[in-house]
Amino acid sequence: MHADRARCVRAVQSKDARFDGWFFTAVLTTRIYCRPSCPVVPPKPENMTFYPSAAACQQAGFRACKRCRPDTSPGSPEWNQRADLVARAMRLIADGVVDRDGVPGLAARLGYSTRQVERQLFAELGAGPLALARAQRAQTARLLIETTALPMADIAFAAGFASIRTFNDTVREVFALAPTELRARRPKVTNALTPGVLTLRLPFRAPLNPDNLFGHLAATAVPGVEEWREGAYRRTLRLPYGHGIVALSPRPDHIACRLTLSDLRDLPVAISRCRRMLDLDADPVAVDDQLRTDPFLAPLVDKAPGRRVPRTVDEAEFAVRAVLGQQVSTAAARTHASRLVTAHGEPVDDPEGALTHLFPAPEALAALDPETLAMPRTRRATFTTLVTQLADGSLHLGVESDWQEARARLLALPGFGPWTVDVIAMRALGDPDAFLPTDLGIRRAAQELGLPSTPAALTARAAAWRPWRAYAVQYLWATDSHPINFLPV
Repeated sequence: MHADRARCVRAVQSKDARFDGWFFTAVLTTRIYCRPSCPVVPPKPENMTFYPSAAACQQAGFRACKRCRPDTSPGSPEWNQRADLVARAMRLIADGVVDRDGVPGLAARLGYSTRQVERQLFAELGAGPLALARAQRAQTARLLIETTALPMADIAFAAGFASIRTFNDTVREVFALAPTELRARRPKVTNALTPGVLTLRLPFRAPLNPDNLFGHLAATAVPGVEEWREGAYRRTLRLPYGHGIVALSPRPDHIACRLTLSDLRDLPVAISRCRRMLDLDADPVAVDDQLRTDPFLAPLVDKAPGRRVPRTVDEAEFAVRAVLGQQVSTAAARTHASRLVTAHGEPVDDPEGALTHLFPAPEALAALDPETLAMPRTRRATFTTLVTQLADGSLHLGVESDWQEARARLLALPGFGPWTVDVIAMRALGDPDAFLPTDLGIRRAAQELGLPSTPAALTARAAAWRPWRAYAVQYLWATDSHPINFLPV
């Protein structure tokens, strides 16, 4: 979008928050870059130039605005609605792969050469993977400076910087303030800061309807791994350097996030995974406008706009849970998962709630005795085949997965039909166009609304909803009185 100058100028002059994260405005006279909704008086159009990423602004010598804090805007929805190389690379960079494995590790995960990855990222985003990762490190550093009492040396290494000098230079360059000056500007904290605990605000594009989002996560919560407590969805997180516990609460203009981490180096990864689970980078206006073109869906959208697709923080975990939920009730699926967690999950301490374990890793599940599983023999075979392939790496499900390739690999496994594969594509892999025409709830809702109810006819009708059929699923499911559709009391 940044190449459409006239449209960008209109968005800046109208302070349209919908475009925050789509592009960044750099002001030639002040050498500052802002989000489109910056509250200051818009600069003259001839003094504006536009970039597709904060990293590109920084590389061009601009510093972040202190008023609108463009580094905290929601991410571009492009990366969650596309499955091409650039989108997959951006999801991996957000997941911290460059900081952990470098650009060669990023390229290896994507199956391309380092040169090809760098060329395509620079062509579309104006910055290579190192610059994009550097911008993320700068934002992580700012977050730790403003929300913790950690010494600056600890913050530098937790944010992923290789040295104190690089940390200081980057913060000064991006924010035009030294790290100590940034800390001096933060609001006074009335409560003592607990070590390892961070309180954050996760932004999103309005509107956001929390009912099905948090309702689904709470209704399907696995005891010991997830819970709904005091207005917050809480769960344990398996992270690259350790583990964590997150509490997420819906607010009118943000999601309140409380993170407890065993290793602060996991902060950017934890934030990225929580945002992905809650689908916070979506563009609800674009989605709802498309679905409103169908007269049968329009009343559902108008009644409760802004529905998101509830996703996951761990793709392999969700695939296992999808198999456990085949042809059983939500309660039965939770019971099966809870038994696995108790027997094979890694214990964690939770002083603020009742969380007890991390969900078992595929390696632990592949080592269990199949005869101990209380499920039909055919589903037991499906389960053991899945966890074995996840454990030995012959099947990989992650943020970088090619959606169509992953579908083909899953369909080749015994016991995997279209419903299981598409629910994994929708909620684990993040495909916004995944559709469930054979789902009983979808067919019942379609019949009640006057839509075709047979899978083939419904699929043909749903072609007009593309590329947002996963969101149409949420609106159709919401016609039922199932607990997944209601915010817990």
